[in-house]
Amino acid sequence: MSALPDHRCRCAWLGTWAGAADPLYRQYHDEEWGVPLRDATRLFEMLTLEGAQAGLAWITILKKRAAYRQAFDGFDIARIARYDEADFNRLMANPGIVRNRLKITSTIDNARAWLALEAEAGNVPAWLWQFVGGHPRQNGWHSMQEVPASTPESDAMSKALKKRGFRFVGSTICYAFMQATGMVNDHTLDCYRHTELTACR
Repeated sequence: MSALPDHRCRCAWLGTWAGAADPLYRQYHDEEWGVPLRDATRLFEMLTLEGAQAGLAWITILKKRAAYRQAFDGFDIARIARYDEADFNRLMANPGIVRNRLKITSTIDNARAWLALEAEAGNVPAWLWQFVGGHPRQNGWHSMQEVPASTPESDAMSKALKKRGFRFVGSTICYAFMQATGMVNDHTLDCYRHTELTACR
């Protein structure tokens, strides 16, 4: 449990992870983390950012998110899928994002894989949400130590995405994606957001 200045209790990771005092981090916890997302652009953004985080602290990615949105055309999936070598070189020269060759190419490849999945399955958000039965999974963790790094559902999502050509979608990344986009409510029971999000569908 982490009690911050307004005296409401929040998930302990706000007090134990690097950058806990950063208001951007607190705002992310209070307003975004665990809120159900069903918009394709936002879902693709979060999948990209979770992949970009690999090996880094989440606060690092949050601070770069505005630069990511600008660099990747607001996460317009169709536009990213058309990126060419010049776009790749532009991205590699952009100090505002994580300039990792594999992560940048994976974002472009994932945009193309997303469009292919859309052609196959139709509604990609609904396809992603099928892994939790279409509705947020309401968990009831007493402490962050109980929260898993992956689940059978994230294993299944990871396997299905990899089969369709997605990259940087290991099971741990997929579970972080599920947490971030509200497919699971992993706010601990003592966090004020847990109750607020319990009714979300």
